Amino acid sequence: MADYEKLWGANYPEHLKRRLEYPDVPVFKLLEKSAERFPDNPATIFMGGRLTFKQLLDKVYRFAAALAALGVKKGDRVAIMLPNCPQAVIAYYGALKAGATVVEFNPLYVEREIEYQIKDSGSKVMVALDLLVGRIMKVRESAGLEKVIWTSIKDFLPFPLNILYPIKARREGQLVEVPTGPGNYQFVDLLKKHPADPPEHEFDPSEDVACLQYTGGTTGVSKGCMLTHRNLVVNAVQVRSWMPDIEDGRERILTVLPLFHSYAMTTCMNLAALCAGTMILLPRFIIEDVLKAIDKYRPTLFPGAPTIYVAIINHPDVQKYDLKSIKACISGSAPLPVEVQKRFEELTGGRLVEGYGLSEASPVTHCNPVYGLRKVGCIGLPFPDTVSKIVDLETGEKEVPIGETGELVLKGPQVMKGYWNRPDET
Repeated sequence: MADYEKLWGANYPEHLKRRLEYPDVPVFKLLEKSAERFPDNPATIFMGGRLTFKQLLDKVYRFAAALAALGVKKGDRVAIMLPNCPQAVIAYYGALKAGATVVEFNPLYVEREIEYQIKDSGSKVMVALDLLVGRIMKVRESAGLEKVIWTSIKDFLPFPLNILYPIKARREGQLVEVPTGPGNYQFVDLLKKHPADPPEHEFDPSEDVACLQYTGGTTGVSKGCMLTHRNLVVNAVQVRSWMPDIEDGRERILTVLPLFHSYAMTTCMNLAALCAGTMILLPRFIIEDVLKAIDKYRPTLFPGAPTIYVAIINHPDVQKYDLKSIKACISGSAPLPVEVQKRFEELTGGRLVEGYGLSEASPVTHCNPVYGLRKVGCIGLPFPDTVSKIVDLETGEKEVPIGETGELVLKGPQVMKGYWNRPDET
């Protein structure tokens, strides 16, 4: 048997213990605590508009109250189909505060994928962008979706962008009229109508499912990973602990990774809630917008993927932008080329490290040390309280000697409760 712990111990980050303590709280408590400690700090920046933690929490409470008034009960599934915008953050924490389980949908889903995930999850309410409602309406009846809450990008744009956006959309033929009628609700109307008086529920963080995060379906049909409140809180704490110089109330996280993906949900949204960081929200990846946002808003943390970092270092005008605010970046989803790592660190003065995770583990399980020994082409070391080993492909149980090919198996407090309605596959 390989003594992995002995090997890892020699290179484990000096500031970090292999065992941590985690708050036994539901996910939304992270946001509540930060709003209590830093009420006037900006929680989100979106197209120049800002929400403080106090303002964000007020809207989260209002949305939770609205969901309760619409009949959402503890354990019900609330679907969210939004790009990165304040509404996505409000809907996420509002649904959790209402006792619901969040089901994230990729805005690029076609009707077939939307219908499947609504049916499989049993979602009865969906929060969606107005531009996407047409797709949803085509499968609403067959999927059994009862209520649609829609919002527009302009709803949280600052003046004068909130006035100019509809004009531009009309000129480009992108202005949509969402049908009115029973079961259709406007997001901003619900926030205005309902007071910040959310329902109170008892939570068991280890058992109550916060999120059904659907897999990519690369090995078969897409499955919903049951991530508990504890799973998500633990992973946020693990990510924070990995970076020794994070300061509460002082970090700014560039959020270009999509929040509907577990990677951004943890390393951007829940991490920001934990450390009272500011999320700089970009609705889609446009390299010029990313460079301008870094130069203007001075992010300190920048989770991403190799394709994003490659686009930055290869941009012909990259030298025109000040990127020196960046302290640390965790790269995931694909191998990180060493030449990309070196050039990015030269441009920013920050550290870019490769990590690894999967939806079933909330998602991050491994990472290279930010300030210690880094190994090119390696997923890094296991997070605190995370046990991993390499086993043979035949039995899936026998550990293979160091250096041999096998399958990675994991155990840790961030690992899911199981697959939704698929006990045989768990």
